[in-house]
Order: sequence, then C-alpha cells, then structure tokens
Amino acid sequence: MSKNSTYATPKWWKEAVIYQIYPSSFQDTNGDGWGDVKGITSRVDYLKSLGVDVVWTSPIYKSPQADMGYDIADYKVIDPIYGSVQDVDDLISELKKRDMKLMMDLVVNHTSNMHEWFLESRSSKDNPKRDWYIWKSPKSVSEGGVPEPPNNWAQILGEANSAWTYDTETGEYYLSVFTPEQPDLNWENSEVREAVWDVMKFWLDRGVAGFRMDVINMISKVPSYPDAPIVLDPKTHQFQPGTQFFVNGPKLHDYLQEMYREVLSKYDTVTVGEMPGVSDENEILRTVGADAGELNMIFIFDLVDIDKPNVRMALKPWDVKEMKSIITRWQRCMIERDGWNSVFIENHDNPRSVSRYTDDRDAVRDKGAKLLALMQTTLGGTIFVYQGEEIGIRNAPTDWDISEEYKDIETINYWKKCQQIYKDDPAQLEHGKKIIHMKARDHARTPMQWSGDANAGFCRPGVKPWMRVMDDYKDGINAEDQIRYDNSDELSTWQFWQRGLKDRKEHADVFVYGDFQEISPEEPSIFAYGRTSMSGERWLVVLNFSGTDVEWNFPESLNLEFWACSTYEKAKPDKARQGKITLRPWEGVLGKCTLE
Repeated sequence: MSKNSTYATPKWWKEAVIYQIYPSSFQDTNGDGWGDVKGITSRVDYLKSLGVDVVWTSPIYKSPQADMGYDIADYKVIDPIYGSVQDVDDLISELKKRDMKLMMDLVVNHTSNMHEWFLESRSSKDNPKRDWYIWKSPKSVSEGGVPEPPNNWAQILGEANSAWTYDTETGEYYLSVFTPEQPDLNWENSEVREAVWDVMKFWLDRGVAGFRMDVINMISKVPSYPDAPIVLDPKTHQFQPGTQFFVNGPKLHDYLQEMYREVLSKYDTVTVGEMPGVSDENEILRTVGADAGELNMIFIFDLVDIDKPNVRMALKPWDVKEMKSIITRWQRCMIERDGWNSVFIENHDNPRSVSRYTDDRDAVRDKGAKLLALMQTTLGGTIFVYQGEEIGIRNAPTDWDISEEYKDIETINYWKKCQQIYKDDPAQLEHGKKIIHMKARDHARTPMQWSGDANAGFCRPGVKPWMRVMDDYKDGINAEDQIRYDNSDELSTWQFWQRGLKDRKEHADVFVYGDFQEISPEEPSIFAYGRTSMSGERWLVVLNFSGTDVEWNFPESLNLEFWACSTYEKAKPDKARQGKITLRPWEGVLGKCTLE
C-alpha cells in the first residue's frame, strides 16, 4: 500500500454490510403470494440483528414484469404488486430509526417497452423521442420478404434469438439486448442522460442512500454496430454473443463521469456498478479508483463466472486453485492500486453458493455455508449478503419439474432451445437439465425461508406463493430455527454469520481495510491467507475447500496467540492446533497471530 493511498481511509460505505433483497420472494404481507415493500419493513429488526447496515432491494418500480421488474415502465412509481411510494418512504423512515439505509436498483441501460418514453419513440420515425432508443433499418430483406436484423448479435436472455426486435409499424429494428420487452436506451442522446439524472435525484432527495446500477457498463455501444465474430456453432446458433461491442463501450467513462458531476458528487452515496464481461484491471480502476470520479465499487464477476465458458448457461470445470487466484488477484489489486472491492458470491442472477462452491448434501451443507461465511467476512472490501445466504439456502432439488416450477425467462428460453435442438439426443437433453439444475437464476429466487410454518412463513397458510417454496424449510433451513438454535457444540449458519459480521465490524482495521497475503498458494484444496492492519495486528484464515480431512503445515513465521473460531466448534478451538494441523471436511478456522 503506497503512502498516498486512501485505501484504508474510513468511509461509511466501505464498512457497511449490504443485504440484497429480491422483493417478490422476501415477505408477503397482503396475501397475494408476492413479496412487497411492507414485507421488507416488517423484517427490518431481523436485518438489524443480523448486522445489516444497508438494505438493497431489486427493482420495485412499475413494470409489466417480463423480466421480474428489470423492465421498468415508470421509474418514479412503485408497482402496485409491491406497494406505493409512501411504503418506500415508510421503509426509509424505519431504517433511519435503526441507523440503517436503503439502496435501490438503477436500471437505465434499458426500459420496458411499455414505458411512455418508448411508446412515444415507436409511434413514428419523426417523434421527438425516436432517438431516445436505438433504431436501425434492416440489413437486408430475404427473398421471402423477411427483414433481416441489422447485425448478428444474440439476445442475452435468449441466445437463440436476435438482440434486435422488428417493429412492423415503422419498418425498423430496435436494439433489445436482453429481451424484446426491454429496449435499450440511446445514451448518445443528452436528453436521455438528463432524464436519468432526474430519476436519480428523485430518489436521493427522498432519502435513498445510493444505487446498485444494473449492467451499467452496457450503456455505451460501438456506434458502427458491427457483426460479432462467430464463436458458437452457426449450425445451432444463428446469432452470436456481441458483448465486445456493447460492454465497456467507447463513451462509458464519459457517461459515468458526467453522472458523478451532475448527481453523485452532490450527495453522500453508496454506489456499486454491475459490470459483467470485464476483467481488465486498468479498465476497472478507471471506474473504482479512488480518484476516478465515477463509482465507489463494481461487482467483478470473475468468481461467480468461474464455471462459465462463452455463455452463462453452460458449464466448465474449475478447481480451488483457480478460485484462490481470482480472490487473491482482486484483493491485491485494490490494495496496491487504491481501488475498492465488493465482496459477494451470491445474488439474484446466480445459483446458491453452498451448492456451487461446497457440498449441499444434508450432512455437510451447514459446514460449507459457514466456510463461505468465514471467507467473506474476512476479505477486504464492502460485503454484500444475499437473502437466504445467511441460513444456507441451497439450489432447488433436481426432481422439480423444469416446465412447471422454474419461472425465470432465461431458464424458460434455454429449456425451449434445448428441447428443440436436442429432442432426438437424450444425452444432450440431460446435459441441458444439469446446467439448469446448477446455473438457473431461479435457484436464488425461491421464497425466503422464515420459519417451519406453512409456506415457510413467506406468506399466509392457504396462499399460493408466486414461486414454489423449498421443502427443506421444515428441516431447520429457516431463519427462526437457526436464530433460536441452542447447541453447546456449534453455531447455526445464521448465528455464525451474525458472529462473523460483528467480528468484522469490531476489527474493521484488519478485515475491511487491512493488508492481504495469500499463504500456501500451491495447496490444492486449502485457501489460507493473512490479514494485517496498519498497526500490525495480524489474523490468519485457513479454509478447507474439500470434503475430506486435509493436513496443513502452519507457517513457521507465524506465532499463534489463539484460535478465535472454527466452523465446527462453538467454543474457541484448542490453541494446540499448531504445527501440522488437520482440517475436517469444509472446515475453516480463524486465528490471531504475531510474526516471529
């Protein structure tokens, strides 16, 4: 860390614990089987007791719900299914009473095709808002009279489809990178940017503390809109990933700096950008560097994309060494180059971490969940916890019927494609099922498991929830049972998260702001690292990412003062575990050390 670095300069948003809520699945209070804003308010004390400082809710704005609220029809109106603006004001007020804050989703790469802006834009070629969206003439017209899209870009949430949607009334295509119901805004138009600033000020002036910015690095496109290179088999994929032409485009940083000048610099905000598809350190630091004048931090997706090849709904092998190298890279990068990390492994777009990185079988699920909690609560950066992660919710079981139980548009489109392409190939169809069982976004969207009561306490008995509740809520995977868990030997997953978040705050100079050094990088299943404060306080974290006992050699350069916790024992582990120690399956330990 350089002498001029501001990395360890305290900021409230650096030390904050941010908890993401998927509103439809959090808490229903009005009996319609759909979570609502009042449901969030009813659980504020629960969040406070866990150790949460900032509540981030996925979109709750007026929306036709083609993509679960990420297709916004009015940025200043709350969708009736969630409540009202008054309900949000009440939530902000209740949070403030507890010294907590609200962060909202800002989705401004695209709108709904039902937004008034787009309805005007598509009404005619000479409408004043025509240029608020990206319209192009067909590339050509086939012999059969079918207009061809302007280029070969594939839709993100339905890779078998074009990223362009044809409008028969005006005879042009509009860009819709995600779905036809989500037309992309034209950020080249200054009026569009001014409209976005107006939306941001509307919510900040109401007391919102900041924004998570949805796919914010897609707001600038390469203006020539060229064809994408062919990386997927053209026999089965007519359209190709075009991300290199609309991710971190040529004017991205101009737009983000303008956003900072016009809006963010005038408020004390927390900002985090969703920036998929970028892993270049220089490019990322242009956004999150201390002097960048753009955003506080971004979500770097290297870890959650560890099993992703060219497209998200696919699988590739990975190992613990790769996982360690990713985490170490970004910990060191931000320390050495004065940036800032977000620490997360779950969100609404990714499967459950205990199923993905550890073992979610009944016998060891809680051990893996606590291992991941220990890792995250001891890494540098701002920590993000996703709803249900604190009780170790896992992926939906493989016996759920995909056509009946899965609701996400990406899963539906992917499964339709599999059934069309592989209808005569059972092995490939089974592989498609395997991908869904591991990667579908639906796994993160099952209703929150509050108690052992009917519907896991998400909604009243007799009410059908919008998405099926996992049956294992009856088996202790619910918040109420885990909060009340009373065992002389160990902590529940919830209790372990609460302990870890409390410990993180008490030792912020180490775990939030401290130096990071990986230990034993050659070990195939052990992730060990030291965290050291500016004053020299040193802690050791050792994590066994395997289902077997593993011996680990304690470094001779470290002198163990005491073990603070294990993912197994409730009491502090025996100090005698020094020298060559044996870590049990999915065990993690935290110890206070001094250098020899």
